[in-house]
Amino acid sequence: MHWLSLSALVILIDQVTKQFAEAVLTLYEPVYVLPFFDFTLLYNKGAAFSFLSNQGGWQRWFFIVMAIGVTLVLIAWLWRLTRQEKWTAVALSLIIGGAIGNVIDRILFGQVIDFIHLHYQEHYWPAFNIADSAITIGVAIMLFDALILSKKRV
Repeated sequence: MHWLSLSALVILIDQVTKQFAEAVLTLYEPVYVLPFFDFTLLYNKGAAFSFLSNQGGWQRWFFIVMAIGVTLVLIAWLWRLTRQEKWTAVALSLIIGGAIGNVIDRILFGQVIDFIHLHYQEHYWPAFNIADSAITIGVAIMLFDALILSKKRV
């Protein structure tokens, strides 16, 4: 289960960057880095794209339970992988780390801390964080492995 050390690294980087963002950024005030990229401190009580963020608070516990359940399933999957399934192990480890990183926020603060903001002119992508990035990269690796690399192994 040495792959969980990658998950732990994602959690550490995620939590450190979120605390740094809270310490140096002001809520809703962007710090422009590039024409398409800024740091803006935001909070999300919902899921991806603020899904269910305007509910009465039940969603906090729903997302915590869901993320912990999915994480346990992914850890069981990771446990059963063979040595040859390295890309799947990397992907699962990133997803696990990202999920736990956001669960920590939900448990401690009741919301997820977001601070990375991409945009094009006046069109803004929803803000995200390192945990969200790890989940996205993990899913992309799984898709690449399933659709491209698996064909080369056959």
